[in-house]
Amino acid sequence: MAKTKHDGTAAEAQAAPGQTPAVLIVDDDKTHRFTLKSLIGQWGWRCVEADDGDTAVAAVEKHRYAAVLMDIRMARLDGRAAFARIHALRPELPVLLMTAYSTVDDAVAMMKEGVFDYLTKPLDFDRLRLALTRACTLSTGNGAGEKEEKSGDNATCHGIIGESPAINDLLEMIARVAPTEATVLIHGESGTGKELIADALHLGSPRAKGPLVKVNCAALAETLLESELFGHEKGAFTGADRQRDGKFMQASGGTLFLDEIGETSPAMQVKLLRALQQREIQRVGGEATIRVDVRVIAASNRDLEREAHNGNFREDLYYRLNVVQLEAPPLRERAGDIPLLVKHFVAQFAARNHRVVEEISDECLRRLVVYPWPGNVRELENAIERGVILMQGNNLTEKSLPLTIQRYQADGEASADALPQGGDLLSEAERRLILQTLAVTNGNKSEAARRLGITRKTLHNKLERYEQEE
Repeated sequence: MAKTKHDGTAAEAQAAPGQTPAVLIVDDDKTHRFTLKSLIGQWGWRCVEADDGDTAVAAVEKHRYAAVLMDIRMARLDGRAAFARIHALRPELPVLLMTAYSTVDDAVAMMKEGVFDYLTKPLDFDRLRLALTRACTLSTGNGAGEKEEKSGDNATCHGIIGESPAINDLLEMIARVAPTEATVLIHGESGTGKELIADALHLGSPRAKGPLVKVNCAALAETLLESELFGHEKGAFTGADRQRDGKFMQASGGTLFLDEIGETSPAMQVKLLRALQQREIQRVGGEATIRVDVRVIAASNRDLEREAHNGNFREDLYYRLNVVQLEAPPLRERAGDIPLLVKHFVAQFAARNHRVVEEISDECLRRLVVYPWPGNVRELENAIERGVILMQGNNLTEKSLPLTIQRYQADGEASADALPQGGDLLSEAERRLILQTLAVTNGNKSEAARRLGITRKTLHNKLERYEQEE
């Protein structure tokens, strides 16, 4: 990849007065810097750039940033030296270093010196997004540096993307519940993003500086799950050659996320109930009682209230878990968010796979809009990843989508000639859909907003923008 010519200025790396603190991206590879800026911008953060370590240090001296994402190997001042100077200037500022030449010893050494995180190239973008969310939340205290205010087509919070009423209600509940110590039960179909909700609850809580430990209860046999959760003593069973702490103790001071808790056995449910009620556990094979300081978040794709009523899940454990219940809405109930999700996933997978997507074909968009998505957001994500990888040229077409989506026909689905030709396809398609829905509802904005899966305020704002563009 071509390297940029250093111009000796910090002009690009300036945060304008009054703006939300930005993520400062430092890399002397212009192409890689552009890719990161595009991707991180899709996640909702404002980004500014610096093309070497000297420029970054000068920028940090003059402006406030939520986090710094910096390459180690640069032609002028390298990332290690730049970090040392930045850390001396602003020790509270999270710095994330990137390198293609990493060892465990390097990572441990840099973390001890104060580096917030150490990322290995090629980057895992899911890990990068989570690391940036944690960094920006911690650096600002109240999360002010996390992202821009929600606006238009780029509404995102902690990776939860959307502006439909269902998502707005969910985000409002997360904001109210996260700062508390309440146990939370997340219900939702597979693929709806229950783990993202758990991430958001943890990152918005006073426990955000502590660990977030995740356990998939359906992935382990009962005997293994008990040891995984509570730990075991040396000699407790064959192969237990040493004492081991379980996830409850590993999550001390933080949050324990128990995914698919509805799959646990009655015997395990008894042990979990005691841990939640008494805030204490016993290792497998041990007699000592150990106090634990964790907040528990559980999730299930089953209706645990019905399961409890039918005797398939302990009723007392259900009520202990269900202090607050959050619902992860299925994608079919928030179809208005599909254009936002498509934009996000296209940007993510184009960057990950070194592809350029110039536009989405009319037929491809039609297929994505009318398909009911039984696998929810996870299925949409997989479909877009497949499409980006298999597309010919720089246009994403329906021929690159899975056959189940290509062949799906819905009653009353939009005809291809109802979709726009050229230009900003997603924006124009949204505009036409909104205006057509208003025509069908005889101008009733409340009903149109309900059918579109957006709030009346969002609809009003979009209509105002259309009037200004005419």
